[in-house]
Parts: sequence; structure tokens; C-alpha cells
Amino acid sequence: MARITLDDVSRAAGVSRSTASLVLRGSPKIPAATAERVRKVMADLGYVYNRSAANLRQSRSMTLGLIVTEIINPYFAELAMAADEVAHEAAYTIFIGYSHDEADRQHELMTSMIERQVDGFILLPAPDSDPEKIASLVAAAKTPTVTVARRIEGLDYVGSDNVAGGELLGRHLAAIGCRTVAFLGGLQASSTTERSEGLARSLAARGLEFWNDAEQRAHITPAGGVQATAALLDRGRLPDAVVAYNDIVALGIYEELRRRELRPGEDMAVASFDDTRFAATQAPPLTSVAGFPDEIGRRAAGRLLQLLDDGEDGPLNDLVPPKLRLRSSTVAWRPRGSR
Repeated sequence: MARITLDDVSRAAGVSRSTASLVLRGSPKIPAATAERVRKVMADLGYVYNRSAANLRQSRSMTLGLIVTEIINPYFAELAMAADEVAHEAAYTIFIGYSHDEADRQHELMTSMIERQVDGFILLPAPDSDPEKIASLVAAAKTPTVTVARRIEGLDYVGSDNVAGGELLGRHLAAIGCRTVAFLGGLQASSTTERSEGLARSLAARGLEFWNDAEQRAHITPAGGVQATAALLDRGRLPDAVVAYNDIVALGIYEELRRRELRPGEDMAVASFDDTRFAATQAPPLTSVAGFPDEIGRRAAGRLLQLLDDGEDGPLNDLVPPKLRLRSSTVAWRPRGSR
């Protein structure tokens, strides 16, 4: 029989997992009647502490480390805010660090936070991360870690289903009559690979050409979008559609297309991933795959709290289903011969 976990208790008691956790810690924040109901459910289900985890709880700092690329991108801001809300409900404080997608800076942040005795990490790994270095660091410190958006082999992961998102976009672009599609931006990381894999699979099944050359990779910034678009067009290639790694890259794609007197959504269809608040406010509004960063943040924080309360039983691979948001940047486009 599977071991009863705190998630089982919270569901049976009709409370959040953070409430059940606070009952375990004897928090005065929980009303007496609620605490009594939760403890009765624990007894009825036969819930038993993971003793090693219980011992660790006695010396917890009640802090968590959250390391992301930067906070200017609204995707990461939404993820961080959602994770912080879950942590706050469980009486934890989050320390936030920004790696700027640099593995060395990321390692310094993690080491510094470990020295300050954070209880666990939510980590968006830099593209050039050394998986073995990260795994050995958190293992030596006995610091549970959940990765988000990009994977580290052997560690728990929560993120959007990027392959499915790429497939959604591929089907849509084929349906509006595109014959050639280029993928622009994004460095060599798991999320880049997954998004291009979904696109390639979907486009190949429908007989479309997919341009995904190394010259088209770039940092996930507007400047990266400009760079990737220029690299594509300077080679004399004019696809029917370009797909940006994310909405931030798409800002640069729009800029470079206009600089060359090409109209986004008319001369070339443009689509993207993430569906941040930037997407709907562009001119034309940008078709984008919603990745639900708030849901990813909530799930990642919840998973980390589960690891802290119940111990290891992973690694987890938790994929959030994407949704395609259709807007004028693709739906108003028409094949060149039909205009």
C-alpha cells in the first residue's frame, strides 16, 4: 500500500496542503476546529511523519530560495509571485536571486543561499548549467530542489508542456496556409529543444519546411529577437511565418521586420510562446502559446513543500497543458499568391 502523504490528508480534510502542514507544526494561525479536523483525518488515514523530515523541521530556517533569469520578463514575475503566495501561506519567506542566464552567477547565488540555510530551492536553470554540479551541490547540502521551465536531469521538474505547445502552433500555421516556418531565438536549453521539437513534428506531418538553424538562436531579449531575425533575412530567406522562442524575443522580431519595411502579420505571420501581457498589446496582437507561469509557480512551490514535509519520492515531471491564443499576427495573414 502506498504511504499516506500530507496531500492525502489535506484532500480528505478539505483544506489546503499548507494548512495541513501548519497543523503539523502546531501553528496558532489555524483555528482550533480546523486543526482538530485535520488531526482526526490524520489519525483515520494512518498518516505517519517521515521521521527524517520531521527531524529536519526542527532546524528549518523557514526560507526558500527562488532563482530565475530576471524579473523584467512578466513570465518570470508571474511565476515568482505565485510561488511566493504558496510559500507565504505555509509561513515561509522566499529569497529571490537573478542569474541573468549565467551558470557561474547561478552557482554563486545557490552557494550563498545555502550558506544562509535556505530549506529548499525553486530553480530556473541557466542554459549552460552543469547538471552534475547542481545535483552534487544540492545533494551535499541536503537542500531539496524543484526546477521550473528548464530541466536538470534527476531533479524534480514543473513546466509547460512545450512539445505540445509547439504542436499546437504547427497545426495552426499549416491551417492558415504557411509552407515555410522559421524558429527564432532561445539558447540551447531543454525548453528551446522541446518547443522546436513540437514544431518540427507537427510541421513535418503536414509537409511544411522548418528552418531551425544555429544562426537563429539568440538570447531571450528584444535584442536577441533583432539579432535572430537579421541573421535569417540577411541570408535571403523570407519564410511565410516566424515563431519566436517567447514573447520577449517577438518584440525584437517586430522591430527588425519593420526596420526592413516588412509588416508583421501581413508580409509574414508571427507567433510566439508564453502569452505574457505583452502579447495582446502588440500591433498587431501576437498569437502566442499560453504557458501559465502562475500555475507553474504554484505547483513548484507546492512540490517543494511536499519534499520538505514528506521526503523524497521523485523525481517528479509535472507538465502544465498549454493553450493557443490566436490573434491577428497569424489569423490576418494570407499566402502571398492569394493577396
